[in-house]
Amino acid sequence: MKLQSYIDGQWREGNDAGTDVFNALNGELVCSVSSSGIDFAAALRYARQQGGPALRKLTFHERANALKALAQHLQAKKEDFYRISAWTGATRADSWIDIEGGISTLFTYSSLVRRELPNETFLVEDAAIRLSADDSFSARHLLVPKQGVAVHINAFNFPCWGMLEKIAPSLAAGVPVIVKPATASAYLTEAMVREIIDSGLLPEGSIQLISGSVGNLLELLDEQDVVTFTGSASTGQKLRSHPNIVARSIPFTMEADSLNCCILGETVEPGSAEFDLFVKEVVREMTVKAGQKCTAIRRAIVPRNRVEAVADAIKARLDKIVVGDPSVEGVRMGPLVGRSQVDDVWNRLDELRQSCELIFGGERNFPVVGGSSESGAFFPPTLLYADKPLETEAPHAIEAFGPVSTLMAYDGIDEAIAIARMGKGSLAGSIVTADNREARELVLGCAAWHGRMLVLNADCAKTSTGHGSPLPTLVHGGPGRAGGGEELGGLRAVKHYMQRTAIQGHPTTLTAITNEFNPGSQQIQDPVHPFRKHFEDLQIGETLITHRRTVTEADIVNFGCLSGDHFYAHFDELAAKDSLFGKRVAHGYFVISAAAGMFVEPSPGPVLANYGMENLRFVEPVGIGDTIQVRLTCKQKIRKDRRSEDEQPNGVVVWDVEVRNQHDQPVALYNILTLVARREG
Repeated sequence: MKLQSYIDGQWREGNDAGTDVFNALNGELVCSVSSSGIDFAAALRYARQQGGPALRKLTFHERANALKALAQHLQAKKEDFYRISAWTGATRADSWIDIEGGISTLFTYSSLVRRELPNETFLVEDAAIRLSADDSFSARHLLVPKQGVAVHINAFNFPCWGMLEKIAPSLAAGVPVIVKPATASAYLTEAMVREIIDSGLLPEGSIQLISGSVGNLLELLDEQDVVTFTGSASTGQKLRSHPNIVARSIPFTMEADSLNCCILGETVEPGSAEFDLFVKEVVREMTVKAGQKCTAIRRAIVPRNRVEAVADAIKARLDKIVVGDPSVEGVRMGPLVGRSQVDDVWNRLDELRQSCELIFGGERNFPVVGGSSESGAFFPPTLLYADKPLETEAPHAIEAFGPVSTLMAYDGIDEAIAIARMGKGSLAGSIVTADNREARELVLGCAAWHGRMLVLNADCAKTSTGHGSPLPTLVHGGPGRAGGGEELGGLRAVKHYMQRTAIQGHPTTLTAITNEFNPGSQQIQDPVHPFRKHFEDLQIGETLITHRRTVTEADIVNFGCLSGDHFYAHFDELAAKDSLFGKRVAHGYFVISAAAGMFVEPSPGPVLANYGMENLRFVEPVGIGDTIQVRLTCKQKIRKDRRSEDEQPNGVVVWDVEVRNQHDQPVALYNILTLVARREG
């Protein structure tokens, strides 16, 4: 069977024999993979002319809803993916990380985008920046989707999750994708992309698939395109230095395999909960996906006086790991992805043994349950030991990308930090200790060399996601050898596919551009109170100026009695005189409560609820006898999706609130959010 690519709206085969890909369990031929003859210019044209414009017409919320629907569709088909995933040698647990972990990333981004971003096709970032004293010249930062293509080049170890973690923020940003999976497991990616295409849930041209080489694709990219890469550091560096990538300053995000570490604290005693957690974490990271994870623990750094106890405990656990066909009951670890990977790991192990002692595994004759070490791609769990890790470069530079880890001895916290740094940049590091002072010292000493750090102890063990589990809301990437990129990281990842542009002009012009009120902008006044208007009737910039109110001593006393707040500045005349205020002042929360009483229209109407308050600042004190007035302005409107047919259609309105005193000085500034009914569904 020839694996197909999805290019220019069609499934296409390469025009040569291609590369044969085999079942990792038994060596049987699965498919051949080739992109020879594929018109990559047509792929880019299809994405730019079809996918891009269609995605950019959708709002963030509409794109997020498409991601959610897609996640639900793929979840319903997950057993098909599990069946195919078994050919890669993955256990059910391994496949769960790849398949359902990947699908959960779609759900997470859908929720994050709908919760944090406006229902617009663009994003206005941060507050307005005043550039003139008279408020006639201001600036905003605007983010719009790049009008190119996101090319995602993925590694073989996570054919589903590796793709989904990249396409989720790309599509949320409004940028179409071209996915290029690694050849060794491309058949699983192809199966999932077929389901995505067949679902019809994404606009045409949103996603394309290259099964095989990227050919001359990188030569055809331009300034609006983005490339992301996951894989070996050497391959990533070669691609990142491609002449066209360099010449056109095309963003290139690289997540490379790294020599991640786990450090056992000096204070951890054998037999303690933390000791057992360390051993369990190291063994898990050696055996999950047969050690084929870019975040796997390659260096286990332990106090010298704990080396023997740790080694014995790890070996005892590894001795119970059954290697073989994951479909056979009791098997805990499957094969590597293919025979070529097996050969590569043996070669790297031979190099490591030149400077490290083999203390477990590492022999070519080992038991395999339900499979064959000759026809399958099996490799034994293997543990090495480096007695003087600061004096040898090999275990900090050579990665055996399989179930191989090196135990390293350290003397003192400073030495542990120095050893960790010798990895020259890692995706993930872990520290296992119950001593928070020790944890602080290790984290601050190691953080500059790591993209993510887990501090593990008995308090968080039950809920911890573990050393090697990237989360879509957190940065996934790392400095130096790890590639210098940040693949995930919540909204950071979405913004990676957008262009940030500083827009300067008159505040009224900026309001028209951004659909968000800017200080100094023209205000619209209407005799109808804004709280009497439905969501669609409100205009950005619509403003209510309230009546005035003079604050009295009775107001302060009554509010203090009601709230229980008898702070000296409100009640003690002498102490208040000596304070920074120089007099008794009203409670800040009285001021905003009084302001609400001044701008709220009390009768039933379209306003359904107070949704929250943001960015509250008390600017000037309000004393007895001061007079306040409120300006309420419609700042932003966010249309909300209906969660059910029974729900009243609504949207969130953000109101800019300014409370000023008799000298026209602002005393309180904040935003309130109200849930306002819509007429239409």
